[in-house]
Amino acid sequence: MSLPFYQKPLQHYDLSYRNRDLRSTMSQYQQEKKRSAIYTHGSAAYSSRSSAAHRQESEALSQAALSSFQQQQQAYSLGMSQYSLGSEVTRKAASAYDYGFSHGLTDSSLLLSEDYSSTLSPKTKRAKQSLLSREEKENMPGDYMVPIFSGRQMHVSGITDTEEERIKEAAAYIAQRNLLASEEGITASKQSAASRHSTVSKQATATLHQEETLEKKSRKVAIREKAEQLSLRKTLEETQAYHGKLNEDHLLHAPEFIIKPRSHTVWEKENVILHCSVAGWPEPRLTWYKNQVPINIHENSGKYIIGSRYGMHTLEITTCDFEDTAQYRASAMNVKGEVSAYASVVVKRYKGEFDDAHFHARASTMPLSFAVTPYGYASKFEIHFDDKFDVSFGREGETMSLGCRVVVTPEIKHFQPEVQWYRNGAPISPSKWVQALWSGDRATLTFSHLNKEDEGLYTIRVQMGEYYEQYSAYVFVRDADAEIEGAPAAPLDVAALDANKDYIIISWKQPAVDGGSPILGYFIDKCEVGTDSWSQCNDTPVKFARFPVTGLIEGRSYIFRVRAVNNTGVSLPSRVSEPVAALDPAEKARLKARPSAPWTGQIIVTEEEPTEGIVPGPPTDLSVTEATRSYVVLSWKPPGQRGHEGIMYFVEKCDAGTENWQRVNTELPVKSPRFALFDLAEGKSYRFRVRCSNSAGVGEPSEATEVTVVGDKLDIPKAPGKIIPSRNTDTSVVVSWEESKDAKELVGYYIEASVVGSGKWEPCNNNPVKGSRFTCHGLVTGQSYIFRVRAVNAAGLSDYSQDSEAIEVKAAIGGAVSPDVWPQLSDAPGGLTDSRGGVHGASPPTFQNAALLSSKPNNLSPPSSPPSGGQTEVSTVTESVQEEPSPPSQKAAPKEQSKPDPPRKKNEPVAAPSPPHDITCIESFRDSMVLGWQQPDKTGGAEITGYYVNYREVIGGVPGKWREANVKAVSEAAYKISNLKENMVYQFQVAAMNIAGLGAPSAVSECFKCEEWTIAIPGPPHSLKYSEVRKNSLVLQWKPPLHSGRTPVTGYFVDMKEASAKDDQWRGLNKAAITNTYLKVRGLQEGDSYVFRVRAINQVGVGKPSELAGPVVAETRPGTKEVVVNVDDDGVISLNFECDQMTPKSEFIWSKDYVPTEDSARVEVESKGNKTKMTFKDLGTEDLGIYSCDVTDTDGIASSYVIDAEEMKRLLALSQEHKFPTVPIKSELAVEILEKGQVRFWMQVEKLSGNAKVNYIFNEKEIFEGPKYKMHLDRNTGIIEMFMEKLQDEDEGTYTFQIQDGKANGHSTLVLIGDVYKKLQKEAEFQRQEWIRKQGPHFAEYLSWEVTGECNVLLKCKVANIKKETHIVWYKDEREISVDEKHDFKDGICTLLITEFSKKDAGFYEVILKDDRGKDKSRLKLVDEAFKELMTEVCRKIALSATDLKIQSTAEGIRLYSFVTYYLDDLKVNWSHNGTGIKYTDRVKSGVTGEQIWLQINEPTPNDKGKYVMELFDGQTGHQKTVDLSGQEMPLLADRARVVGGLPDVVTIQEGKALNLTCNVWGDPTPEVSWLKNEKALDSDDHCSLKFEAGKIAYFTIMGVSAADSGKYGLVVKNKYGSETSDFTVSVFIPEEEARKGAAEPQKGNHKSK
Repeated sequence: MSLPFYQKPLQHYDLSYRNRDLRSTMSQYQQEKKRSAIYTHGSAAYSSRSSAAHRQESEALSQAALSSFQQQQQAYSLGMSQYSLGSEVTRKAASAYDYGFSHGLTDSSLLLSEDYSSTLSPKTKRAKQSLLSREEKENMPGDYMVPIFSGRQMHVSGITDTEEERIKEAAAYIAQRNLLASEEGITASKQSAASRHSTVSKQATATLHQEETLEKKSRKVAIREKAEQLSLRKTLEETQAYHGKLNEDHLLHAPEFIIKPRSHTVWEKENVILHCSVAGWPEPRLTWYKNQVPINIHENSGKYIIGSRYGMHTLEITTCDFEDTAQYRASAMNVKGEVSAYASVVVKRYKGEFDDAHFHARASTMPLSFAVTPYGYASKFEIHFDDKFDVSFGREGETMSLGCRVVVTPEIKHFQPEVQWYRNGAPISPSKWVQALWSGDRATLTFSHLNKEDEGLYTIRVQMGEYYEQYSAYVFVRDADAEIEGAPAAPLDVAALDANKDYIIISWKQPAVDGGSPILGYFIDKCEVGTDSWSQCNDTPVKFARFPVTGLIEGRSYIFRVRAVNNTGVSLPSRVSEPVAALDPAEKARLKARPSAPWTGQIIVTEEEPTEGIVPGPPTDLSVTEATRSYVVLSWKPPGQRGHEGIMYFVEKCDAGTENWQRVNTELPVKSPRFALFDLAEGKSYRFRVRCSNSAGVGEPSEATEVTVVGDKLDIPKAPGKIIPSRNTDTSVVVSWEESKDAKELVGYYIEASVVGSGKWEPCNNNPVKGSRFTCHGLVTGQSYIFRVRAVNAAGLSDYSQDSEAIEVKAAIGGAVSPDVWPQLSDAPGGLTDSRGGVHGASPPTFQNAALLSSKPNNLSPPSSPPSGGQTEVSTVTESVQEEPSPPSQKAAPKEQSKPDPPRKKNEPVAAPSPPHDITCIESFRDSMVLGWQQPDKTGGAEITGYYVNYREVIGGVPGKWREANVKAVSEAAYKISNLKENMVYQFQVAAMNIAGLGAPSAVSECFKCEEWTIAIPGPPHSLKYSEVRKNSLVLQWKPPLHSGRTPVTGYFVDMKEASAKDDQWRGLNKAAITNTYLKVRGLQEGDSYVFRVRAINQVGVGKPSELAGPVVAETRPGTKEVVVNVDDDGVISLNFECDQMTPKSEFIWSKDYVPTEDSARVEVESKGNKTKMTFKDLGTEDLGIYSCDVTDTDGIASSYVIDAEEMKRLLALSQEHKFPTVPIKSELAVEILEKGQVRFWMQVEKLSGNAKVNYIFNEKEIFEGPKYKMHLDRNTGIIEMFMEKLQDEDEGTYTFQIQDGKANGHSTLVLIGDVYKKLQKEAEFQRQEWIRKQGPHFAEYLSWEVTGECNVLLKCKVANIKKETHIVWYKDEREISVDEKHDFKDGICTLLITEFSKKDAGFYEVILKDDRGKDKSRLKLVDEAFKELMTEVCRKIALSATDLKIQSTAEGIRLYSFVTYYLDDLKVNWSHNGTGIKYTDRVKSGVTGEQIWLQINEPTPNDKGKYVMELFDGQTGHQKTVDLSGQEMPLLADRARVVGGLPDVVTIQEGKALNLTCNVWGDPTPEVSWLKNEKALDSDDHCSLKFEAGKIAYFTIMGVSAADSGKYGLVVKNKYGSETSDFTVSVFIPEEEARKGAAEPQKGNHKSK
């Protein structure tokens, strides 16, 4: 049977694979099988058991096997593909099992000794319903084909402890073996089966006799066992027969849900599971959706758990919250269609009183001060770390363990905490490199083989219910000793950036240690998964830290490693990368849910049946995605027209400016829409294009790319600056620096340290760190160090920064800086050992006295810094509340005192901030409240880093004890205090903190009642402030309300009034709601004082107004300056601001759209003194907006600048002009041919200075003045010229004039290649020959023709440079024409006149000029088309010479005629009457007589009246002449002579009789009458009398007729208007002759009758 189309290309692969890898694959697969623990039992241990035990096993096994195959039969009925061979093998195996156990067989090889052939089936097998678990399925092959082989003898292992487990294990083995046999095409050999069956029978018989000697069976047991065997065999045979008749195609059917998911209503914090079961063939793929959006388990790690086991699909939603209320959809899809089922999940929030019944819920529905375990216990947990790991140092290749003891109180039996490890903030997954272990009270992270990739900040996070605690420390990994001294360290972080069928791009990080000499490059090695053979991918080292590896086999998986090389040697290899398959991303996505075979990683891909005859179209969106000095990567999209057949690609390149395309991959087409090109000349410019191909042919090329210059587009970063070391602990120093400017794709930084005076530098980190701060550990206490930093990206490592100042290693005063006090130090994963303090729960914890920085009763205290160097630890929270004396009530300071801090002397210490003020309740709930407050008026000379909030209950007007509301400082001027009592009254106070410490607390707030606000409208906006105050405008800013109401806030309304106006005089500034949280208020009156308020709006309505902002006076204060935009000479665009009213504490704060830009990567801010500058790194559309600069610690000094699209366009043009000044060009480079055939290249610029210089470039090489080239530069006119005497073939190419005038540059290029150059070269040679020709007698105008007014043809030419001796000779068809006249050359015109030109004059005409100086000739071709053209002109002239139509009366009728100069047959004549062409007859005729063209109408009638048109057609155009006969010309027809009547047509008369005829004649004037006999004139005589009387009657008389008078007679009448002829015939007979004739006729009749 022939193979299907999609397997034909795979036959050779199957055979070669089986022959090459059979042995290793079989042994490896057997190892996998042993580890899977799905084998049957059968060890010799069974022989020691009793026969009764064996009978029990046999009975259970029979039932299990029967149940297993019944399940398989049911799976078959659902449409799974089955094969009779698999059923037969299974039946034999099952029979052997049944028989062996029934008779106590003990040899395990008896059950598994059947030999299977390894022939791979040519047909792909559809997946069957499996009894394997989900984990076991992951190791099974998917849709693609992976060969699986089973060994000859698979020894049984895995003996279990109970009889039930043994029975289940045996049944699972049978099911799995049947699955493998049917799915992977493992067939059984009949001969081997027969021999083995014989062996089994003998062994079974021997064992049967042995068992009979031990114990005799009862008859009842024997009959039951036999019946069960027969029943099982019958079932298998029926199943085999049934599936033998099945047609595979009939099994295909669309998915359908057997069990649909049902809707659930759950409490908050509970888990919910949606179940469904779906059938269909092929096996449907099921996807879960939430509100029609696919659920991504990776984006919501741990939130959703999707499972599929034994045909049941599940979606588990953990810890439900209100956001999980949605409609969920399960969508099943296969090739036959798609079907969906829906279910809703409603999450309810518990708001009632505490109920004991909720203790037993799966998740907490109780107040947040409790945590609920899965066993229903409620508690508040405290988590402590003991025996903690510290900063650790290791070396590559070593092992290391990080661990600590975790103490959780209270301890709950069977309830273990959740432990998770992180590296640099990313969760750590177990791998062969690292394993996490939890032993009940100790957590350990073990590294089996350290690599530099393992270096980083490690954090252990322990969570117990709602509470968690974490601890961090840094791990440093030093380089391993190099094999060759002086060799560089190994690279790190080898990974695959991009993968497809044809190549895989590998990236890595450069090492910090180069071994003492610069790294020359890197070697990349690859190894196919499943082998141990490494091969080097590049012959020469590559410097760029990315490289495309080619030469891969499609579908196979590879691992990679990288080695560095310098002048000394090659480094150790890096850690190997993760396996990556050579497949297109689309193919990977399709196979993502189907993992490949674990031991080979090889995938065989089949394609669809091709559609014949469709040539693919051109690819689209071709672009250069990456370009380095070593390679260029192209990417494109496949064409739309390609059919179902797979397509391949050919890549072509050409030099820029040419059209000489060359195919790059001539031997092997590209299979994927990406390609890497090598062997390109560095610095040279190329263009690229791609063609598609398939079996039908090669398609049209794509559009070419833009010109690409080969070279590294990514520059090596600049060196960092301002290296500042600061003390940290006794063994560590914190190093900070300024980041590299304009660094692209920055990987990180390497920091090095050196003991002062040693000159030896040691790396502080071996894994690049990001950010601008790092803690260097492992230093010697008391020793002085200097530091330096270098940046790294894929292009390489930057230069070293300048060395820092020396610093002595010793602990900073007060210990380490707390991350709560200085949060910016902990943004990046630095080297500080860190235990982020406190339990992160919902209850309101406080710190014990030992945890406070100060014991002052009225101060709030942040977490403390411990005395131990390098560690910051915060005490865990207890359930008790630490009591403190209530602070005295303080009144808010008046606003008049809100002035900038007085100038601070140099080196004066930073002070703590003043108290916040204006505490308000922004939002209130049943058990929590949201507070807001105004920032302190005095910041103390440093930025405020956070706030601490205290609260107390007020019962009956009596305040209670103060309690802490927050453990960690909050950065915003608002905070939500939770776990309050409903309907309780509270007071609050707030204290601010900066780097100097905690400031004094604020005045006690007014009393606020904790109750649920049920209003649907939003709350008031808060934190209003104004800036940029001018005489007519200001900018008002605010923050959104914390309570948005039932629906989100959709906008804001801003109101304004004069400060002295009443409350009813508020007026709105915006009619429509604005979405921004700022507004520029215009139209203010100078000198007036204003106040402002803001209201938020949602779908329900407008909320309460905010607190007032102001009053503020509209005035422009003296010395106010504005933001100025500047573009420097380097094209750098910056915004500049200057302030003369700064205090020592003032700082510049830049904002975009009034949002601070301090973390923006698109701008760089530099402030010095009273000036600040914000520089744009790359101004683009992302930078459009309002840029403002505020000066802190002043009275609201600020300014802004708007950059819109037009302004950006102007600035970019100005930047380009400044960065790359150009010489203005008036005329681009052009070429012209001079008189003698010289070639002039020229261009013109606007102006040139005396220092201007021009370089002349031809084909990328500079050319200089010499015999071939003459150059000229006119600086006054700006004209640049270059002359060449002659163009030769080697002069084809690209010409460029490069102008340099000071800093300005300019160039213009002219490309002369291909047809353009050939045309120019031909023109130059022509002009050269023309100049030589014109040195003698020559033709100024070559021979041409002209048709004269007389319709003659005149051949003429114009001659020049002649003299008397010059002769002119005319030729036609190479025969000399004798000319009567002798030419005089006074006018320089020579002519030859040809009269009445016709076809005989066609031919080749030539005229020759000659004298002693030379000769010249001109030739004119007058044949074929040229002759037709001339004849057309001649005919046109003849037609134009035609006279008007005239009318002439003739004897026959009327003649219409016109005269032409002369007539030619080529002139077509057409006559029409009343718009209809005339059909010519004997009466109406047309003709030409000489020069007369006429139309003759004989015997005209009234029907001949009308308009007559004569059209003369010259071959292209018709020329018409008309005449009208319907007017005065037609009455003349009535006076024309004619015979009115009287004459008969035939006259018969007897001889001797007299003949008299009379007829009437009409005409005016009286016509002339004449008679004709036999067309001859007949005169009157005595025999024949002819008379005409009265001008009207004509008489014809013959006195005695005779036979001679017989004949044809005619009467002709004629006058000046015409003539007419009337004919008649006279026949004379003799009576005697008639009698004789009459007598003769009867005789003839009688004779005939005889």
